[in-house]
Amino acid sequence: MDKSITIFHGSHRVIETPEFGADRRNNDFGLGFYCTESEELAKEWAVSSLQGGFANRYVIDTALLSTLNLNAPPYSILNWMAVLVQHRPFSLGTPVARRAKRYLIDNFYVNVNAYDLVVGYRADDSYFDFAESFLNNGISVEQLAIAMHLGKLGEQIVLKSRHAFLSLSFAGFEVANKETYYVRRKSRNDEAYRRYQELLEDEGDGLYMIDIMREGVRNGDPRVPKNQLTQNADHDGRRL
Repeated sequence: MDKSITIFHGSHRVIETPEFGADRRNNDFGLGFYCTESEELAKEWAVSSLQGGFANRYVIDTALLSTLNLNAPPYSILNWMAVLVQHRPFSLGTPVARRAKRYLIDNFYVNVNAYDLVVGYRADDSYFDFAESFLNNGISVEQLAIAMHLGKLGEQIVLKSRHAFLSLSFAGFEVANKETYYVRRKSRNDEAYRRYQELLEDEGDGLYMIDIMREGVRNGDPRVPKNQLTQNADHDGRRL
């Protein structure tokens, strides 16, 4: 079975040879090279309101790479949250939020550094706000799980190990002009936020962060929404 896939990295520059260990440590899943299987998303991520960018294209052989897919069974949205709060700075304005961060890491963290590749949601723009709202007890875990699908942001694939970097081959690039792709990026983000506001109208009796801590919710608790097996993931939750 062919295990080579094409992935894209959005950037303001062309990157023919990604350098292991050169990226920022406070990205979603820590130090790594952040990519996507969608060229269009890579172009959106490459641009800003001020400048265009490039969708760098690579081929990677995943046959001998270990892959953690945080969006597949047996993981849940709380595993993704735990990884996120471990690496990204959050606004922790209340004692509840500070305790919530520690609780998630202690009970739901998955060691992403033990894998060559990590697959999961990208906490960009509004999506980071959704995660922060959950951490601060503003939305339930059920609402968070739904919110991460709003706007169809897609998944990111992160190269975490030197082995993964050595399995990567540059295959060219495409230009992303800001006039087109910043508009698309903003539209996607605005749509997610609009639908998120609609979601908040249906408050319901969900499980909030304060409930999770008070009731000692752990991995595998049936009250936490489980990730569903997708067509891109096999029975081990390995996507690639």
